Amino acid sequence: ATTSKSTLSTEFILNNDQKATGVNRYLDAVNGKQTPTLPVWLMRQAGRYLPEYMDVRNKHSFLEVCHTPELTCEVTIQPIRRYNFDAAILFSDILVPLEPMGAKIDFNPGPVIENPLRTMDDLKQARAFDAADKLPEVLEAISMIRRELADETALIGFAGAPFTLASYWIEGGKPEPFANIKGMMYTNPELFHDFLDQLAKMVADYLVQQAKAGADAVQLFDTWAGVLTEREYRAHLLKPLQSIFSHLREAGIPSTYYARSSAHLLPVLGELGADVISLDWRIDINRAKEMFGESAVLQGNLDPTVLLGDEATIRRETRHVLDQVGDRPHVFNLGHGILRMTPIDNVHIMLDEIRSGGKG
Repeated sequence: ATTSKSTLSTEFILNNDQKATGVNRYLDAVNGKQTPTLPVWLMRQAGRYLPEYMDVRNKHSFLEVCHTPELTCEVTIQPIRRYNFDAAILFSDILVPLEPMGAKIDFNPGPVIENPLRTMDDLKQARAFDAADKLPEVLEAISMIRRELADETALIGFAGAPFTLASYWIEGGKPEPFANIKGMMYTNPELFHDFLDQLAKMVADYLVQQAKAGADAVQLFDTWAGVLTEREYRAHLLKPLQSIFSHLREAGIPSTYYARSSAHLLPVLGELGADVISLDWRIDINRAKEMFGESAVLQGNLDPTVLLGDEATIRRETRHVLDQVGDRPHVFNLGHGILRMTPIDNVHIMLDEIRSGGKG
């Protein structure tokens, strides 16, 4: 339950910033406008640290939740009810769109892909698809969530980036040590590029469909991009990613890009065309400012393990992020997904520091 202190701080913000609903705060920041307080949401905010989420999962499998609109809607909105975040993010999995492309995925314990893609013949088996035809339940869930959130809270759609999706499919599951995908990158670059291009088109179309269904903005997750050098990233990933963000920009859809372990990639991330760059916790915000320029909008980047600490630690580290941000447009988030062992009251402490303290 919400602590009385945190309830007061939330009421304070609502009473003193009436016109700035969560959706307004989030979209203003994403579009480069200053906000009275920073919009905030957390990666994996709908998940195993919440007892109400575990109540659902005790009755339904992960895939049931992903493919049943009512369940998807419920778990997406759970953290909004509890914390009044400025944005909800669709509950799903980055591998979901690989299934209609032909990947046979077992999520228990998984993910394991029974038919890894390794040859040109394999690539020919990968099918393009229309989300409205093959994943209507995802789009229905988005429309349902949009209705539930009304005009108070932003809704973020998402997808995995081409390299990260390819990593899972080529490796047949969790990608480490990336021998097959990096091997293909060097021994069969034509096949590798064809696959990334096909995935890029699928991802762009999928994100546009999500926006049409009701998502206010989208985020592209590139979990494994950090295993590449900047030179490799430029040679193989830059063009497919630019094509996605160009497509989104033409469609008027605000976009964010997140790559874990990407400090060494900062010089190239500003060239992607994303509206927002989400930083992991290892990247200094001031360094990113210098790299991208003052006009860039950033997201992040509190270390998720900070939320395992005591109140003084949480407030100090949250304040450190706020002080680095200063008066720039910014979306407050973690540098990676919230940890499953995070005490639920500790999130209230973080929010209280953000919302009652402003940005100064």
